[in-house]
Amino acid sequence: MLTIPEPVATGGAGLVVTDVDSTLIAQEVIEEIAHYAGTRDEVARITERAMNGELDFAQSLRERVATLAGVPERVFADVSRAITVTVGARNLVDAVHANGGAFGIVSGGFDEVVAPLARSLGIDHYCANRLEVKDGMLTGRVLGDIVTATTKVEMLHAWAAAHEVPMERTVAIGDGANDIPMMRTAGVGVAFCAKPAVREQIDNHLAIPRLDVLSVLTQPLP
Repeated sequence: MLTIPEPVATGGAGLVVTDVDSTLIAQEVIEEIAHYAGTRDEVARITERAMNGELDFAQSLRERVATLAGVPERVFADVSRAITVTVGARNLVDAVHANGGAFGIVSGGFDEVVAPLARSLGIDHYCANRLEVKDGMLTGRVLGDIVTATTKVEMLHAWAAAHEVPMERTVAIGDGANDIPMMRTAGVGVAFCAKPAVREQIDNHLAIPRLDVLSVLTQPLP
């Protein structure tokens, strides 16, 4: 059951921001890439610990990305074709837009997959990491600053300001420990099929793996 505060109940969500891996899509993109490197099991173990809040996210990401060195950059196209959008995701995006709101995604995953995903769903804003590529191969390094829990909060604020949406009318949805600060900052935070450590810290839980259930947040309640 969702607790919907008065600003969202009366005006609907003006901005919805979601995590990507295991939230907007069913997969963890880094694990899909790691399949091509032969390191999927190793990466999955590290990802699980990071999402439970047992490891520093930036450090764990560098460790996982390092195992991807030597994978051809065509892997991005292969993974993009393989990912599965969460049931109801497009309906949720459309519902937000129908009420005049904006939709953003912020990911500890990778721009090379997140950007075409955002375009395909008509999403207004996105933020993700970039992988370094040289001579057509992944180097095992991340370019620039890593998207962290702090980055997710910053993007929530920036996109809300860009659309002149008060924070009280924002919604943040995620499944991992690095989504907790964003979900706490938003007017409504929803833990989506989340890890136990996340459910303990976020009041609103959704255990059903479909996002259109949350369309109730996008327009004023009768």
